[in-house]
Amino acid sequence: MGPMPDATRTIRDHLLRVLDWEDAHVTFDKAVSGIPADKRGARAPGFEHSSWELLEHIRIAQDDILDFCINDAYQHTMKWPDDYWPKAAAPPSDDAWQKSLTAYEHSLERLRQLVREVEDLTATVPTGKDNQTYLRSILLTADHTAYHVGQLVAVRKALGAW
Repeated sequence: MGPMPDATRTIRDHLLRVLDWEDAHVTFDKAVSGIPADKRGARAPGFEHSSWELLEHIRIAQDDILDFCINDAYQHTMKWPDDYWPKAAAPPSDDAWQKSLTAYEHSLERLRQLVREVEDLTATVPTGKDNQTYLRSILLTADHTAYHVGQLVAVRKALGAW
């Protein structure tokens, strides 16, 4: 990619920061760090989801949005809400918890790469419709993650694990 105008560079830099936002709330990493294994599948009174369910939901949604952005043959086959949430409240193992965290980080890095490399962030994603641009997809991911990070923190506080 050749030299880019300052505004484009500024927007890209801001989007990269938004994906790891910490100005208005804690980061994803802080929200999931140190959750005791015995609390990962616990649903606090008054809360619909466990930390595991929230982690997996964030990962699944982010993976789907990334696939939408980078897969020229993408077809939306997942059913809402069932395919976007894990079937169980608790992770099947510590290894499953770690694999989910690693997969989340991997797809987040791929999104960062997309921010840096896609030529026109305002272009419609090849399999998208009308306003389904790369920019919209990246902002959607950041917004969705931020929403559920807040829920993770609330669940942890309710469980006494914050």
